[in-house]
This record gives sequence, C-alpha cells and structure tokens, in this order.
Amino acid sequence: MLRSMFSAISGLKAHQAKMDVTGNNIANVNTVGYKSSATVFQDTLSQVVRAGGAPAADRGGTNPAQIGLGVKLAAITTNWTNGAAQSTGRSTDFMIEGDGFFVTRGPGGEQLYTRAGSFDFDAGGRLTTPDGSILQGWRADANGAINANGPIEDLTVPYGATVPPEPTGNSALGGNLNSAAAVGAFVQTPVRMYDQMGVAQQVTYTFTKLADNEWQLVVNNGDDDGNPATPPPALALTNPDGTAFDGVVRFDPVNGAMTAPAGQIRFAPGAVAWPDPVTIDLEGLTQFGGKSEVVPTDVDGYAQGSLQGFELSNDGTITGTYSNGLRQNLGQLSMASFNNPSGLEKAGNSSFRIAQNSGEAMIGVAGAGGRGILSSGALEMSNVDLSEEFTSLIVAQRGFQANSRVISASDELLGDLVNLKR
Repeated sequence: MLRSMFSAISGLKAHQAKMDVTGNNIANVNTVGYKSSATVFQDTLSQVVRAGGAPAADRGGTNPAQIGLGVKLAAITTNWTNGAAQSTGRSTDFMIEGDGFFVTRGPGGEQLYTRAGSFDFDAGGRLTTPDGSILQGWRADANGAINANGPIEDLTVPYGATVPPEPTGNSALGGNLNSAAAVGAFVQTPVRMYDQMGVAQQVTYTFTKLADNEWQLVVNNGDDDGNPATPPPALALTNPDGTAFDGVVRFDPVNGAMTAPAGQIRFAPGAVAWPDPVTIDLEGLTQFGGKSEVVPTDVDGYAQGSLQGFELSNDGTITGTYSNGLRQNLGQLSMASFNNPSGLEKAGNSSFRIAQNSGEAMIGVAGAGGRGILSSGALEMSNVDLSEEFTSLIVAQRGFQANSRVISASDELLGDLVNLKR
C-alpha cells in the first residue's frame, strides 16, 4: 500500500511538470520566435517480487514478477517547426524561413542564438534585440565587398553616412539609327555625367547622317542655351590607343552591325574637375530601317550621397540605398546551425546558448549549409498550437486527479488496517 502511495506521489509530480510546461506554452502563444515544448514520461525502477526462471527439460520457464515504483519526467522536448509569418512592414524585422538561428552578442560578450528577429537600432547604429544583444555578421568594405569567411562582428547600418562622389569614366549607348534617314538627319542623346567633385555635367551625343551607312558622331559638353550659333563645345574623340578618331560611325549594309570604330572610343571632358577621359561603348548601336532612337544603356559615376534606407536579400545581404541613387552592400547577417538544436540551453529573452549536447555552432550565410533563407518586414510567430495545448491541459489535469485518487484509496486502506484492532 505504501508503494502505491509513493507511486501516486511521483505521478502527481510528473503531471504537475506537464501542467507547468503546458502553461508556459500557452503563456508564450504570441511570443515572437517561441518554440513549444512537450513532456516525455518514463517509468522508474521496478521492485522484483519474483525472479524469472529459464526453461528446463521437465518444466517451462517463468517470467519475473515486478512492481513498478512510479513515473518520472524523462525529457522536455522542443518542437522546432516553423511558426506562422506575421507581416510587420518594419525593415528591421527579419524572419528565418527554415532552420538556423540569428547570432547575437549578449551584454556580457557571450555569443547567443535566437529565432526572434525583431531588431532595432541603438545610438551607434548597431542592430540590437529588445534586451540589448547586438546582431552579428560581416561588414562590407568601402567598395561594398563582403568576406563571409572572416570573423563575425557587430553589424551596423550607418544611417546618415555619406559616400564621396565618383567621376564618370564609362558610358555605353544602344539603339538604332534609321538606315532610310535622309542625309543631314540627326539624333541627339543627352547623358548626365559627374565630374570628380560630384557636379553634374550635361554631355550630348549627336549622330548626323553623312551618307549611306555613315553617321557623324559629335560629343558636346555643356548646357545648350538653345542658340544654334553658340552650341556647347565639341570634345575631341580618340581611339583607345590615343590616336585621333574621325568621328564617323560606319555600319554594314547587309546585317546592320557597326563596323567602325573597331572598339571603344574616348573623349576628354573639358571640365577642370574631370581629370580622366571617359570611355564610350558603341557596340549596342545598329542600323536598320525604322525609327532612330539612341539611349544610354549604362553610365557610371555619381554625386555625393547619404544613406537613406536599406533592404535585406534572402541570403542576408544588407544593401544600402543612397540619396544619389547608389546601391551598395553594407554587410551581411550571419546565421548559425547545430547538429542538435534540441541540446541548446535556454538563456532567457528568447535566446539560446551552446550546451554540451548541442554541438558547436556552424556559422555561415543564409541559404547554405542547411540554414534557411531570410525575409525582411516579417516576424516568425510562436508555433504553439492552442488546440493541442488545451488537450494536453485536460490530460495533465485528469492524470493529476487520477493519481490523487490513488493516494486517497491508499489512505483508506491504511485506515482500514489501523481499525482492525478495535
């Protein structure tokens, strides 16, 4: 009888633990990135009342007679399935679609891992969690290059940071010149370029029909005041080897492809703050029957600009958008994966730390090595299923009640035993 009482006590403790786990799941039903837990029970040691025997020639074998001594909590497992996505529209809210963890540096310098992607900026421009942990990743260099094989560091987005101007050094044109155009017909294409000080310069390409399959190219630098008598100054055109280019663009009369110049041409701008020549690529031009239209297909260079916003790509690359239209990489988020994520130890604030059975963190970029992809403007919600949790709540409650009844029944039997001597 005492054995049944103590077994029931162990049942009360086990079901109380199940109730605690279930209550915690329900409490975190709206916690960002929370993963639900479940309890696993197993029986404890059993007392052997009669040992088993092996079969013999004149008798069969016997099985052992054992009385169990109760139940215990074997494990509390974590359900790592993805939670539902909630769109927030905030550029600093990141969501992992798949496996993996964000890597953060805790207030004490400890490396932590979390699925909760709600970040914000601190005064230093660093991305931080609500409890102050700093998001880790790789910073881009001055040219926007990222070394994802290097050590991770605090990830910053320097709002308000400026980039110096970059003078235009390359320009490309594409389009068609009408093969049926009359001699003297012309096409003008204005292109905005930038000198070394970031000042916008107006450069105009003018193609004038000379003869069949021949067009004269003139490049002017300067604003046109509308007076034909005072056009902007024409710039001298040269071949890549420095020899003079006569300015005549020639086309094949059969296939309409450009035959001259053979390669790219260059011109030296007249602006004082423009020390290097500009290379022009004309290979995109053709001559077919139809409308004449020449457009700039590419031109580099930009004015001074300041960072105004950023975007996150699926691989965690943060691309900044500047006021001058420049888009440049600022950094890349690092992610961690584990051989056994269930072995991680909860560190509070929706974070985890490495434990003995989790394995070492395998840090890399999103979308590689079993790590999921990232999306911005959304958060991963809790994966708690309320229907399952309320069912577990009922099961825990009934299990607790049943074990309490065993204690009551054992108590009545003990009372009957005491009352034998009356």
